[in-house]
Amino acid sequence: MREIYLDNSSTTKPCENAVKAAEIAMRSNWGNPSSLHSLGFHAEQTVNQARETLAKALGAKKSEIIFTSCGTESNNTAITGAVNLLKKRGNRIVTTAIEHPSVLNTVKHLAEQGFEVIYLHPDKSGVINRDDIYAAINEKTILVSMMYVNNETGYILPINECRRAIRAAGSPALLHCDAVQAFGKLPIKAESLGVDLLSVSGHKIHAPKGIGALYIKSGVHIKPLLLGGGQENGMRSGTESVPLISAFGAAVEELPDINKQLNDMQSLCDYAKNVLIKTGVVIVNSKEGSLPYILNISVPGYRSETLLHFLESKGIFVSSGSACSKGKGSYVLSEFGLKQSLVDSALRISFSRYNTKADADELAAALLLATKSLRRSDI
Repeated sequence: MREIYLDNSSTTKPCENAVKAAEIAMRSNWGNPSSLHSLGFHAEQTVNQARETLAKALGAKKSEIIFTSCGTESNNTAITGAVNLLKKRGNRIVTTAIEHPSVLNTVKHLAEQGFEVIYLHPDKSGVINRDDIYAAINEKTILVSMMYVNNETGYILPINECRRAIRAAGSPALLHCDAVQAFGKLPIKAESLGVDLLSVSGHKIHAPKGIGALYIKSGVHIKPLLLGGGQENGMRSGTESVPLISAFGAAVEELPDINKQLNDMQSLCDYAKNVLIKTGVVIVNSKEGSLPYILNISVPGYRSETLLHFLESKGIFVSSGSACSKGKGSYVLSEFGLKQSLVDSALRISFSRYNTKADADELAAALLLATKSLRRSDI
């Protein structure tokens, strides 16, 4: 049975170059980058080469890139660091109600400490409204955190508008962007986005799990989350994982031309939408203009988990939402105004450059078969 993997927003299969880079680092370049002997020096060179590769991809300086263990750590470091830096200048945090749990749970923790958290909600048309952004940000705002691409629907958020709103309000706020689902898929340059802090993750772009990075704009001196030996320019203490960092750099180097890949992915996503809609059993939840790497659908009358396991039995792997939700109902889809019956029957299809139109054809056929084979649920 052919395996069809359509859960790339959860994680991607490591590319061959990333696997080779990790293996070389473990077998031949296993020194501690902080050691003063030649083994340490060669390990440090490997880390710096990967840092330069990532910095170039983000249009940043090497000194602005800090390696972390994952996107969650990057988000936590950015948010808590920014708030601790600026807490004497205000207490308002502005974010959206559709952020990843690593953002929402961090700001919830800060709210319990007395910070005021303002949540931006999608309006009736399903977008974060410009006027709401301007109304939320004032002179007491110290942090604005907005994701670039929503991890469940592919909705692209108006991150550029946040910088303009911060300036208009005369706010001291730092601007953080969770770009985990956007990096490697959209052309991202930190400076043109106007962000102070930006989070990315390796395992969304065919690097291994356990490696991420945080862009910190020059001149922004946030407080570190981890304290210790002062690695990563004092921002992330702990011995660097040379194999994972090296693999991350290799995966970034292997990224295809982003604009060409985006066009190819749009073609695949449009094709998938058409064949799924033609089944007569699928409703598309993702908005037009969303990132084509992510396609959220519902099959009314059938629970997500039941559909997921049926598809798995046919060798097709999808998800019922964010991998971090562990099967819980999607707060994101509820925020976008979907009826509960559609939320309960939602599936997230997420593509990579390794997927084909034949994968979409087999998915559509399997979902049609599911509706003929499974008992409808009362949802």
